[in-house]
Amino acid sequence: MEDAYVINGGKKLCGEVKLSGAKNIALKTIIAALLFDGKVILDNIPRIRDVEELLNLIKSIGGKEQFIDKNRLEIKGGCFDKNRLDFIFASKVRVSFLFFAPFLLKFNSAEIPNPGGCRLGARSIDRIVNAMKDLLIQVDYDSTTGYYLAKKANKINGLIKFNKPTHTGTELIILLAVVGNGQVTIENAATEPEVDNLIDFLNSAGARIKRKGNLIQIYGVKSLKQKTPFKIASDRNEAATYVSLALATKGSVTISLIEKNYISSLIDSVITIGGLVKKINRNSWKFSYPLTGGLRAMDIETAPYPGFMTDWQPPWAVLLTQVKGESIIHERLFENRFSYVEELKKLGAQIEFIEIKVNNPKNYYHFNFEECKKYQQAIKITGPQELHGGVLNIADLRAGATLAIAALVAKDESVVNNVSILERGYENFVEKIQKLGGNIKKI
Repeated sequence: MEDAYVINGGKKLCGEVKLSGAKNIALKTIIAALLFDGKVILDNIPRIRDVEELLNLIKSIGGKEQFIDKNRLEIKGGCFDKNRLDFIFASKVRVSFLFFAPFLLKFNSAEIPNPGGCRLGARSIDRIVNAMKDLLIQVDYDSTTGYYLAKKANKINGLIKFNKPTHTGTELIILLAVVGNGQVTIENAATEPEVDNLIDFLNSAGARIKRKGNLIQIYGVKSLKQKTPFKIASDRNEAATYVSLALATKGSVTISLIEKNYISSLIDSVITIGGLVKKINRNSWKFSYPLTGGLRAMDIETAPYPGFMTDWQPPWAVLLTQVKGESIIHERLFENRFSYVEELKKLGAQIEFIEIKVNNPKNYYHFNFEECKKYQQAIKITGPQELHGGVLNIADLRAGATLAIAALVAKDESVVNNVSILERGYENFVEKIQKLGGNIKKI
């Protein structure tokens, strides 16, 4: 057997986890570094599969990069000699669409295939393409090859107004406009702190980007040059994973180092279900199962920042199997986010799909809602349930962490297959679980 974890669960897990750098910041800053003049050094870059795949992609276009320490990455800005991404490499990396920015800056043209990554549903590429066209970038799609072909306008200038916030769309427009002689305003921009971390990285190298709420203004500059190494923020998705795990096993975990604004809605949710939260210092937090009374059910719906993250709901679902009462999870951002449900049922979880009536679903949901299509966007979880061991199969990244958590909660032995999917986004997952007292090994 290979690409699997063997887990013996049923133990209370306690301890401390030092969070790794955020996957969703690392990938974007690495691509952004290609816009720079000269050497760029990034700190706190996680050694995960998605980063490895992205670095392989950069090598395939002639780029120069190397880890010069465990989590310190050096990239040579502007050092690539192709403006076309290989389909096989790009299909493994969802952020490949961001390569439009360095390609158009250097070559004035680009060829990029449909992005890869986990298939959680339609990722609204049309919103991003339309925004590029609003900047007078010519974008055509060749259905025979699966490639988008783009040609740059003389000046990147204009107003972009997203009808629904898009994380990747906001970041791409920033990267397209940051170097040049134009001015771009983004209305209804994504407000996630990961976007702000990218903006901080660019501004530290001479960019002129200003944010006021969901309005972002980018004033093009002649060039970007790094003055000092930049350390990316910690991963709030990883934080939610270990908090869910600790509480589901009736244990506790101290997480560090992460600022409160990254996890404020997670803290609020832990308090809502009756968990204990203690601030250790400015960037460290202890989450504990209550001494008496247990945890209570709650309803959540996923939402853009500062709401409850879509990436948090899969591991949170395992926690809700262990609380008393009926809880509902309503997914608003993606239409294929419940791949873990049937797997959890194998372990004895009591989960059922339910239908929730929504007024104006096209506005309520953040994906491209189609009236004629049948959706399953909400589940009801009844707890507490005593989970037992089983054989589980991972379908996407966050579902992978979810199934591992469930196996650690369940009594007896479980086997979790396809763990390379989980390891796309989690650094040293096995070691961190073992440090908390979990019985897990990779085979």
